[in-house]
Amino acid sequence: MRRNQGQVSMIREGWIAIFIFASVFVWRSEVHAVETVGFKGYPKGSVVIRTNERRLYYVISTEKALRFSVAVGRRGRQWQGHTRVSRKMRNPAWSPPAAVRKDKPHLPKTVPPGPSNPVGVAVLILGNGTYGIHGTNNSASIGKEASYGCIRMKNSDVLNLYAKVRVGTPVYVVK
Repeated sequence: MRRNQGQVSMIREGWIAIFIFASVFVWRSEVHAVETVGFKGYPKGSVVIRTNERRLYYVISTEKALRFSVAVGRRGRQWQGHTRVSRKMRNPAWSPPAAVRKDKPHLPKTVPPGPSNPVGVAVLILGNGTYGIHGTNNSASIGKEASYGCIRMKNSDVLNLYAKVRVGTPVYVVK
C-alpha cells in the first residue's frame, strides 16, 4: 500500500509538531526547576540545605531565596552543621573517597571529567573537602536520599549556583 505525497507530508508535520511540543515542555520544565520563594532567617548570599525537604536555598534577600531540588545523603550518611565554600571547580575529575571505595572497590582511583563522572560539570567544595555541592549526570537521583553525604543538583542548576556563589560563602545544612 503506497501513501501519496500529501499523506506523508501530514504525517511528517504531525511528528514535527509533537517534537516541538515535547521540546518546549522539557525546556519550560527546566526553566521552572528553580523557583523564587519567601525565605527568612539567613544572611543574603548564603546557601541553606534542608535535607528533609531535599531542597537547597540560595538566599537573595532578607525575605527571598532561589529554591532548587537536590539529592541528599542516604540514611546514616546525612550530616548537619555550618560550613563555608572552600573551593570551586568546573569540569572536575573525581577521586572516590575512602568510604565510597570501601563499598565499591571496583571504582578507578580517578574518574576524568565527562559523562561517567558522578560529580557532573561543577563542584562547590565545602569546608575541609569531605563534602561538596555538585552536579550529577544522573538527574533521576534528584529529590532522593542518594549520596554519601554530598548534595547533588542537576548540572544546569549547579552551574546557576556556581555563578552566584563565591569562596567563603556560608552554607547551612539543616533538617
